[in-house]
Amino acid sequence: MGQCQGKNISVSEGPDGVEHDRCHRRRNTPTHPSNGISSAATPVHHSSGNFWPSPYPPGSGNGSPLPPGIAPSPARSTPRRFFRRPFPPPSPAKHIKASLAKRLGTFKPKEEVVAVDEEGRAGAQVNEGERQLDKNFGFGKNFGSKYELGKEVGRGHFGHTCTARAKKGEIKGQIVAVKIISKAKMTTAIAIEDVRREVKILKSLSGHKNLVKFYDACEDELNIYIIMELCEGGELLDRILSRGGRYMEEDAKAIAMQILSVVAFCHLQGVVHRDLKPENFLFTTRDENAPMKIIDFGLSDFIRPDERLNDIVGSAYYVAPEVLHRSYSTEADIWSIGVIAYILLCGSRPFWARTESGIFRSVLRADPNFDDSPWPSVSVEAKDFVRRFLNKDYRKRMSAVQALTHPWLRDGNREVPLDILIFKLVKAYGRATPLKRAALKALSKALTDDELLYLRSQFRLLEPNKDGCVSFENFRAALLRNATDAMKESKVPDILNSLESLSSRKMNFQEFCAAAISPYQLEALEGWEQMAMNAFEHFEKEGNRIISVEELAQEMNLSSTAYSIVQEWIRLSDGKLSFLGYTKFLHGVTIRSSNLRRQ
Repeated sequence: MGQCQGKNISVSEGPDGVEHDRCHRRRNTPTHPSNGISSAATPVHHSSGNFWPSPYPPGSGNGSPLPPGIAPSPARSTPRRFFRRPFPPPSPAKHIKASLAKRLGTFKPKEEVVAVDEEGRAGAQVNEGERQLDKNFGFGKNFGSKYELGKEVGRGHFGHTCTARAKKGEIKGQIVAVKIISKAKMTTAIAIEDVRREVKILKSLSGHKNLVKFYDACEDELNIYIIMELCEGGELLDRILSRGGRYMEEDAKAIAMQILSVVAFCHLQGVVHRDLKPENFLFTTRDENAPMKIIDFGLSDFIRPDERLNDIVGSAYYVAPEVLHRSYSTEADIWSIGVIAYILLCGSRPFWARTESGIFRSVLRADPNFDDSPWPSVSVEAKDFVRRFLNKDYRKRMSAVQALTHPWLRDGNREVPLDILIFKLVKAYGRATPLKRAALKALSKALTDDELLYLRSQFRLLEPNKDGCVSFENFRAALLRNATDAMKESKVPDILNSLESLSSRKMNFQEFCAAAISPYQLEALEGWEQMAMNAFEHFEKEGNRIISVEELAQEMNLSSTAYSIVQEWIRLSDGKLSFLGYTKFLHGVTIRSSNLRRQ
């Protein structure tokens, strides 16, 4: 099998000279270095013995093509046919802030915690031993009377996972999985809060067939017990390895659809997972066609519609560029799905390096390799599917729901879920100026059938009135039909307040298309240039008007210092927007881009 990887780039080792696969500044729940078992993966994991992070132990004479003492990159050799089990990362991930502090020469011993600001600067140290931490979670104290603990099936950094039999209640007699988290290892307030939030997310998310079921949470003086559905079919990573390192396209589609369906559900509820990877998807049974469940919400968080998160969390090979820039939302999960899809189809990671810093540099700068085997034999639709996930500009990525209507996965008989992106785009449209709305309406008339398919599915989910239009009430009802407790926690219903402008008017399908499209996403399509030219023709006939530089700058909320930027967008012949001006006006100008133009 040919090997596929990202383009080669210069890499450097981290401060300790080793690679780290799991990176986060919150509760550190890495994959265990000795047995390849994810501590956060609740249901069954099997392990035995130790494994090298590559097929050739350093200095071995086992046919390694590299010099003695040098092991090949784990990304090059993973997954491979001769791997029988998941391999562990070379070491547990380190606290990212501690890494930054160490590079600045202010690293403190383990028993001390260094306060580091968002720029990585070390500040005053706090001795956690002197701080009284409240480790009372308010969970039930009757674990022993409700559950009979069974065998251990996994062990990680913070605790271990066991089977158990329910003695009473609605699931009496049922075998469940119990994630046991040691209170002794919760040494910071952040670690405690992360456990609280994980339980809150699991309790509040419910109703999706690809989401692991949560049953109960208990505690005693020593541990937290999170009781969940037992999945005995193993990790997605195990299945990839058992298939010789990758999936055939038809089988990969079934996996991708399950991942996208449950992630779309989480995003609609206002939950971002932040650690999507093959190890965090488990099969319910060992049956070949068993359904898959998403697990491990230990790094997940609630996110409001307009919120940007800044914690660097996740697993290095799957982390999105904007996470490293410390400003991200649900699109970070979409990037991770793209990495998983790439692995499914070719058997190698799209971004790799021998060190954590090298992996990050690859994520930020390298492009995925679609030239080496087996990519030439992969369909054009599948490659486009992966590319539209792995766009470094998060605004140009598909949403999970849009991906379900992509030509590679398209199925006219499958129901498409409601997309939270629709609400965000309609909100922006409601606040747009008349000229911006005219520009978007012109663009909507140039959409292809592929794009219209997604928009029709979303319009139907709003259940239009008899006159074929939708109003504020349609948006409200559609959102509430899909609500869980998680949606209330993440304040997603608050987005309805911004749609109040629709309360006194109606929107037909044509205007809905104008309101629910993203020029950034369309720009990522191969046919964008032709689409933009067709749209401009409509704009010339119906929306283009004479406009001054000052008025155009005001339309885009630019100061007088930015007049030179927009001046070239207006035709000298008639004072209207040129084709360049139209496309630029659709996207808008950020402060950063305007600053660059002035330099």
